[in-house]
Amino acid sequence: MSRTATAGEALPARSLPITREDVRRYAEVSGDHNPIHLEDAAAQALGLPGVVAHGMLTSALAIGTVADWAGGADRVRATSIRFAGPVVVPVDAPAELEVQGTVRKVDDDAGTADVALTVTCAGAKVFGKAIVTVALA
Repeated sequence: MSRTATAGEALPARSLPITREDVRRYAEVSGDHNPIHLEDAAAQALGLPGVVAHGMLTSALAIGTVADWAGGADRVRATSIRFAGPVVVPVDAPAELEVQGTVRKVDDDAGTADVALTVTCAGAKVFGKAIVTVALA
């Protein structure tokens, strides 16, 4: 399946919940058991308000929104993400990751599009500059 894209085109905005259970499961499969992802006390000892989601979990979820739009994960060709802030995951409710994407550039010769992502949680920036390059065909 081919997809067309136009510079300036907005992708559908998505709200993605992240729970403490999601973070725990990600720690298990990734092997990243850093206590800031699992224990409030450890996170607070480092000046964080509480448990924070793994950066790779956060980025995978955000990149997944672009992959869905492009037609599947096999369409993702490159990613470049700079983190701006953590995703704090409350005990009693999920953190809500708000993901918005805009086609920044289309390369007709290469058959690719660069999508710029804006990702926030509780109104705070999670990503600084974030670009996902996808194949259109």
